[in-house]
Amino acid sequence: MTYIATPVKHDSFLQEEYLQDILCKYKESFIDAKPFPHVVIDNFFPEDLLGEILLDFPDLQRIDSQKFDTPYEKKLASTHERQMGEATRDLFYRLNSSTFISFLEELTGIPGIIPDPHFEGGGLHQIKRGGYLKVHVDFNRHGRLKLDRRLNVLVYLNKDWQEEYGGHLELWDREMSQCVHKILPIFNRMVIFNTNDFSYHGHPDPLKCPEGRSRKSLALYYYSNGRPAEELSGKNHTTIFKARANENIISEQEPFRLKNFLINRIAPPILVDMFRSK
Repeated sequence: MTYIATPVKHDSFLQEEYLQDILCKYKESFIDAKPFPHVVIDNFFPEDLLGEILLDFPDLQRIDSQKFDTPYEKKLASTHERQMGEATRDLFYRLNSSTFISFLEELTGIPGIIPDPHFEGGGLHQIKRGGYLKVHVDFNRHGRLKLDRRLNVLVYLNKDWQEEYGGHLELWDREMSQCVHKILPIFNRMVIFNTNDFSYHGHPDPLKCPEGRSRKSLALYYYSNGRPAEELSGKNHTTIFKARANENIISEQEPFRLKNFLINRIAPPILVDMFRSK
């Protein structure tokens, strides 16, 4: 289910009355959501604020950004504040503020949430026509802060986005037997969801938007010092991709798993941290 909020000015989304109204409406549904706790909220932010951020959004293909092109992800990303416009930086700081953190703690029931000032793995995300991000679970430990990853907050910036363009965020069940929820990445749509070793999600099919358009989003991740044992499948890991029916991602991923194994066994800790932050 998708919920619609109605903020009216730049700072309204951090006002206590507004956040309490969101909590009253959506806290219970967040906890009960399938296949894992999540909520989709439309118009959480003032439209003019996100419009300004969209105007400032750089073409990540043309700047010094992270460029992923593998069998299981084809996307662009930037964590650098210097590559963000002023309005974008300000929004990221607000979403790492005490007010928003307290809201997330009450919404999710997770105590002691810690924001990431480094935006590791987050920041600006862009996927162009033909791009994708196969179904996966995220890295579960912050490389620099040594904290447990607990929450993803995604904000989409795609005006007039059509169903046929694709780019849906897909949420899959623990057995990888079915996609339980598909979320179209339309403008001013925020998705908040728990991330653990079983929260399989992604944008697995190649994007079909027109040339010259792209799927743009802001991504923020949140952490805690420790987590429930039932959310863990084993030791610390980087992103783990999972195959859907008739996909061969697992075998294609083996060279990258071997690389991870060798880096963790041979490289000194400082180089391991650098690799994990990529």
